[in-house]
Amino acid sequence: MTQPDKSSGERAYEALLGEIRAGQFAPGDRLREEDVGAKLGLSRTPVREALRRLENDGIVEHRPRVGAIIRTLSHTEIVELYEMRIVLERTAAAMAAKHGADAEFDAMEAMNAEIEAARDAPMRGASINQSFHHALHLAGRNRFLLEAARALTNALLLLGPTTYTDPARLDAVTAQHRDILTALRARDPQAAAEAAEAHLQCSLRYRLKALAL
Repeated sequence: MTQPDKSSGERAYEALLGEIRAGQFAPGDRLREEDVGAKLGLSRTPVREALRRLENDGIVEHRPRVGAIIRTLSHTEIVELYEMRIVLERTAAAMAAKHGADAEFDAMEAMNAEIEAARDAPMRGASINQSFHHALHLAGRNRFLLEAARALTNALLLLGPTTYTDPARLDAVTAQHRDILTALRARDPQAAAEAAEAHLQCSLRYRLKALAL
């Protein structure tokens, strides 16, 4: 059975979301309908619909006399975001240690190797990192956790430029991913949860350091 064609608004939403994920639009950027439409090759009506959806997602906000801009998270919001990520990642890692398949862990290990190989392409490394964490959530086998993680994924788009431009950061990420994988393969939920938390605590420190610069 063929799937119905996506509406122009849906296509505009996915295209604009993809541009934000790729770093083509950054937190604080103004999103003028005509400029976005020209960049995406779309008319203003579907772009307007996409901007409304992104506003509902909490990614875009509308400011008087300015228009639509991509939200910028405050110091407090960043800390709160990571607090929730730690809760979810600990749970996902513990559940993945119980329910995940060895083949899933193999795929995650391959992703980690790709991150390490993407030293000259920080945005690509950051994108693969998102896939790594999504794979961890999937291995947890809990649809409600997946839905909660999806909501946080939108907020992650508001963190700004990737910290993967720092070689030391990249080394820390891949080493911490290996720690998580070691615990997963050992089927040790507690160790997996602790490794996941240590990973995100380190990530938060780098984020706050970048915010202070």
